[in-house]
Amino acid sequence: MSQWGVVVAGGVVVGYGALSRRLSTTVLSGPLVFVVCGLAIGPLGLDLLNRDKDPEVTRTLLEIALILVLFTDAAAIRVQDLRREGFLPLRLLVLGLPVTMALGWLVAWPLLPGLSMWELALVGIILAPTDAALGQQAFSNERVPALVRGGLGVESGLNDGLALPFFVLALAAAGEGAGHPGVVETFLRALVLSSVIGLAAGWAGAGVLRWSAGRGWSSPDWRQFLTLAVPVIAYAVCGAASGSGFIGAWAAGLAFGSRLRGASSDRAAHTDGPEPTQSVQFSERLGLLLASASFLVFGAVILGPALQHLTWRMVVYGLISLTVIRILPVALAMIGTGLRAVSVAYIGWFGPRGLASLVFGLLAFEEQLPGMTLLSGVVAVTVGLSVLLHGATAPFLGRRYGDWFARTLRTEPHLRENALTSGPP
Repeated sequence: MSQWGVVVAGGVVVGYGALSRRLSTTVLSGPLVFVVCGLAIGPLGLDLLNRDKDPEVTRTLLEIALILVLFTDAAAIRVQDLRREGFLPLRLLVLGLPVTMALGWLVAWPLLPGLSMWELALVGIILAPTDAALGQQAFSNERVPALVRGGLGVESGLNDGLALPFFVLALAAAGEGAGHPGVVETFLRALVLSSVIGLAAGWAGAGVLRWSAGRGWSSPDWRQFLTLAVPVIAYAVCGAASGSGFIGAWAAGLAFGSRLRGASSDRAAHTDGPEPTQSVQFSERLGLLLASASFLVFGAVILGPALQHLTWRMVVYGLISLTVIRILPVALAMIGTGLRAVSVAYIGWFGPRGLASLVFGLLAFEEQLPGMTLLSGVVAVTVGLSVLLHGATAPFLGRRYGDWFARTLRTEPHLRENALTSGPP
C-alpha cells in the first residue's frame, strides 16, 4: 500500500470513529462506509491500493482479522446461551446451516456453468456463514425480542467455525489429484489434529491466565496480551503441522472461554480470577478494527476488480444466496417452534455474508483451481450486495419489527418470541 493509501485508510478510521454513534442509526453502516472508501482508493478509483502491487496485504489482513473473530466469538459462547435462547440457535446451526450449504450447492449448478462439482460445493459452503458485523444494527436493537437477538448472535458466533470443516474437505476434494493433499489426509490433519492443538492451546492459555491472576502476579493489561497470544500460537502450531490454523483458533476459543467460565463458577475464582469477557476485550476490539480495515481492502482489491468482470449470473446468484438460499433453510428449521411468520422472515433476512466468506474465498482462489476466477467473483459480488442491502435495511426493519413485537405483546403476553421473558407458553 502506498503512503497516501495509508493516509486515506487512517482518515477513514478517524472519520468513522468520530461519527460512529451518529451513523449507527442510519443506513450508512460501518462495513458499507469502509467498502465504498475502498472502492475509491482501489484500481477503479485513485489506485492507491492494488492487489498486484501489494499481494500480501490482502491475505495477511483478512486472515489475522478472521483468526481473532473466530477466537473471540467462540470464547464468548456459553452452553447456557444455547439453553437460554432455547431452540433458535440450535435449529439454525444443526439444521439451517447444512441445508443452506446444500441448497447453495444445488442452486449454483445451473447458474454457474463451468465449475466442477466440488467447486460448486465450495460456492455453497463459502457463502453459508453469517457475519454479525454486517447485521449489528439488527442484532443490537433492544426493541427486537431478546430471543431473536440472542439467537442470531449465537448463530453468527458459531456458524463460521462449524462451516470450516466442510470448507476444508470440499477444497481438498476439489484439488485432489492436482498435487493437493487428499480428503483423508486433510481430515486427519485439518480437522482432527488442528482441533486437538487448538483445544490444548486454549485450555493451557486459560490455565496460565487463571493461575497468574489468582496469585496476583499479572497486571490486567498484560492479561489482555496473554489472551491475544493464544489464537496466534494455535494458528502457528497448526500451520507447522500442515493443519488448519483457523480451526485451531476457533477450537482454542471454545476451550479458553470454557475454562475461564469454569473458574468463574467457583466462588473464590469468581472473586479473584479473570472473567472471560474482560480477558478477550482487547482481542475483540482489535478484531473489530481489523475487520473494518478488511472491508476497506475488500472494496479496493477484491470487489473493484470483480465489478470489472461482472456478469448477470454473479448478480442473480448473489441475490438468490441472500434471499432464497438463506430464508428457506431458516423457515424449515423454524417449523414447529411457534414463531410468527414475521419473525421467521426477520431471522431469515438477517443472514449477512462477510469476513468468513471473504477469507474462505481468498483461500480457495489461491489453490489455482480451474474455476476459481468465477468463484471469487461470485463471492465478492454476494458479499458486496450483503454489505449494501443488509446495512441499508437493518435500521428500518429493526424498528418495524420492534414495533410489531411491542404491539402484539400487549394483546398476547405469552407470545413465543417473548419466551426469554415470560417462559414458553
